[in-house]
Parts: sequence; C-alpha cells; structure tokens
Amino acid sequence: MRAHFEKLLNSSGTNQQLPFIFPFLISLFSGAIFSLALAPYYWWWIAILSPALLYVSLRKRSPKQAWFIGWAYGFGLWFVGAFWLYTSIHVYGNTHAVLSILMIAFMALVMGLFTAVQTWLYRRFFPETPLTFTPLWVFFEWAKTWVFTGFPWLFAGYAFTERFLDGYAPLFGVFAVSFTVIVLASALVEILNRKIFWIIPSALLLLGAWGSSKIDFVEPKAAKPLSVSLIQGNIPQDLKWLTEYQEKTLMIYLNLTKTEWGRDLIVWPESSIPLFQSDIEPFLKSMDEQGKASGSAWVTGIPYWDMKESKQQNQPMFYNSLMASGSNADGLYKKQRLVPFGEYIPLSGMLSWVLPSLQNDPSMSGFSRGANDQKPLMVKGHPLASAICYEVAYPNLTRRNAANSDFLVTVSNDAWFTGTAGPMQHLQMVQMRAKENGRWFIRATNTGITAFINEKGHIVEQAPMDKEYVLRGNLPAMQGETWYTRFSDWPILGFSLFLLILGWIYRPRNVDVSFKSRR
Repeated sequence: MRAHFEKLLNSSGTNQQLPFIFPFLISLFSGAIFSLALAPYYWWWIAILSPALLYVSLRKRSPKQAWFIGWAYGFGLWFVGAFWLYTSIHVYGNTHAVLSILMIAFMALVMGLFTAVQTWLYRRFFPETPLTFTPLWVFFEWAKTWVFTGFPWLFAGYAFTERFLDGYAPLFGVFAVSFTVIVLASALVEILNRKIFWIIPSALLLLGAWGSSKIDFVEPKAAKPLSVSLIQGNIPQDLKWLTEYQEKTLMIYLNLTKTEWGRDLIVWPESSIPLFQSDIEPFLKSMDEQGKASGSAWVTGIPYWDMKESKQQNQPMFYNSLMASGSNADGLYKKQRLVPFGEYIPLSGMLSWVLPSLQNDPSMSGFSRGANDQKPLMVKGHPLASAICYEVAYPNLTRRNAANSDFLVTVSNDAWFTGTAGPMQHLQMVQMRAKENGRWFIRATNTGITAFINEKGHIVEQAPMDKEYVLRGNLPAMQGETWYTRFSDWPILGFSLFLLILGWIYRPRNVDVSFKSRR
C-alpha cells in the first residue's frame, strides 16, 4: 500500500501512473470518511487527510479523469455525510427503505457534481498547486450556499469549530477556515513530495490563526444580563401534527413554562404551536397577557397565515415564523430559506408518490418564503436576530440578520433526524455563526440540542436530547462588530479569485498542451 501511495504521489507522467481505478476508489473513500471530522465524532485530522487524498489523486490526471475522480469524492462525501436524511425520508416520510436509499444516492450524485466541476476546472485551467486547488475549493463551498437555493453542509471549516483554526472565523468567516484547512492539506502532500518550501506558508497560517484568536472584536454591554429560559418539549415527530395530539402538545409546553414566568425571556422551539395563529387567537392572547403580567417576553415558533398578503396574492400565504409577544416584546420573523421536501415539495403534483405521508402535513408543503429585509424581534429593548432551523447553515443570511443585533436566536425541530449525526452537525454550524458574528446564540429545539452558545462559539450550557427540559441562563448583550459581520465573505472570495487569476495567467504551457493532446 505504501508503494502504491508513493507511486501515486511521485508520478511525473501518465505512463508512470497507477491505473485510473486506484485514484477513483481512493477519492471515493476519502469523501466517505470526511464527515468523521465533524460532530459528533470530532476527528478533526480527517479534514486534513480527506482533501489531501483527493489532491494527490488528481496529480497528472486529465480533465476528464479529474471529473470522475471529483465526482467519486463528492458522492462519497454526500452519501455518507448526509445519510441522516434517511430517517426523515423513510421513518417520517413513509417511503420504502430501498427507495429512501436510492433517493439519498441520487442526491449524492447531484451534489457530487459540485466537486466534479471543481476538479475538472482545476486540471483543465490551472497548475497543480495548493494556491489553485484551495481557492477553487472555497468557491465551490460558497456556491453550495446559493445554487438551486443551496445545501450548505459539510464544509471543511466546521471541523475546526472550537479548535486550532477557528480564530479566522470572526475575521473572514467559515470559508476562511476552510481555506486554511485545504492549504494545510495540500501543502502536506507537497511537503511529503520533498517541496519543503510549503512548511513556511503552513506555519504562517497556523501562526495567523493563533494570533486571530487573541483579538476581541466585541464586548458586553453595560446593561444587566438577560435571564432566559428555553423550553424543550420533546414532542415525537410522528405525533406532532396529529389533530388529536395538538392540545396535549400545548399542555406540555404550558406545564414546562409555569415556573419560568417572571424571567426576562421564554423561548419555545420551531412550530411548538402546531396550529396557525388564526386558529388559536384566544390562546395567543392569553399568553401575551400572562407575559405582560409577569414581566416576561415570550418568543415562539408558529406557522403563520398572512391573510392580508393572501388576498393580495390571490393565494394562501403560509409562513414558518417566529413571533414575539408579552412584556416589552414585539415582532414577527418569517423564514427566508425553505427546505426542499421539508417545507415545500417541488413539483408536488408530480412527486406526490415519493413522500406520500408528507403531502397533507401543513409543516411540509405550501410554506412561502419570507422577505429579505425583515426587522429583528425586539425583546426588553434588545434586538434579536432570528434564524429558523436550516437557515443557520447559511453564513451570509445569518450575518445579514445579525447586523445591529444584541443577541442571535434560533429555533429548530430536529426530531426529523433523531438518533443521527444531523442534529450535532446542525449545532456545530450554530457555534460557527456565533463566533463569526460575535453574539450569544440562544437555541431552542423540540428534542435537542437546546443550548446557550457564547460569542466565542463555545457551548456554555445545553439540554439533554430527547427529554422534556427547561434550560436557564443569564446572557450578556454584546456590542461591537466583527470583520465578518461588516465585510461578509467578500475578502476571502476576493483573495481566492486573485489567486486563481494569477494561477491562470502564469500556468505552465503544458496545462493547455496536455488538454489538447487528450481531447
């Protein structure tokens, strides 16, 4: 095996290369193991090993070969890394096990195209160097946040949440952390290939991460901490939307909340009220009055039917929303990024056979997209930037909402993925968003993981999973602004583009000659 690896690493021509099947299988394997670098495993070193194996597998390969090598890597990455979707599709979507696996495989093939295009471009237009391999990686991670509405998961930078390299997050965001990871991974290959020069930029990046971690962009406000209670109801997903279980759901949350009246803020999770606001107005009025009488603000996830907008659009406009009421509290946030097959079903008339049990679930189909320019919720004089569930995976969306806020709040219902790595990976993203924006993140979920995360991205307290629980904390409002909040992803994207332009201009002539000879 070592001899094969050295031959793959040191080959200088096509006639010296291993057969194509070897780099193809190595890249498939390296993509499949990548998610072990993320929560709940935290084997961060795999985030170095995995792209390093892809980098070495692409050496001296034609663009056509690079396409399939990258596709194999992407397929392994998404099939294993996002296999937590199986629970929602099979268990709660009532889809046959074989069809569920085929659907995940199809998703992995589609998402794998990102890496296929990335590696084709790398071998077609650029020299083989970390300074071209890395910026292409960053651009394609960024593309996953917006192409076809985006699926921003499994980024290399998340492997270093709370460790070593995350000092770059408040400066330039998660993509800067990913940039550093991929430089280190590909530089390691070059160092093993006796290009010792790469020790210098690697050391500088590590030194920069250490130095960045010492910078404080934000500080607590003089105002007294906000006393917050998060209510985790632990409602099973298969019962949550049943008509006969709705009253019991409300009673569970009411009973858990009884002891919390009088605290500054009480937060219920996403869709903790399984009814539209128009169907439960007396209950909402009672909660508002209770909050005002006790001096508590109340924030809850609720499906919202905008009747005025429905008349204007001549169709029902339903939103997954977050509503604030009670003492000195006001605001309504409508979710901006919806989950395909989660909150709306693309081509639902044609695809009704795929997820039969979800077609009549009001939480799964027919939600509308909220506007981009929504105001933050106001609680006790503090603006709260909101993110509902999956939205927190979008770095720039969270950054935009976080502008001029004192706290970040996110509600979620990860019961869809009970027993999988999905909820842990989701929490890891919340940590990264907190660190990027320098704000405490208040996270209330139905089954877990409910948590308080400080401005450094560290979990201060969290509730146990799959259990009814009340999590209490006293949180300081923060002031100041990180570079990432101010400048977004543009600095790291601009630097990556600069490297690619240099790489294209100064590429060796044999890059083009090789391509023409192999067409």
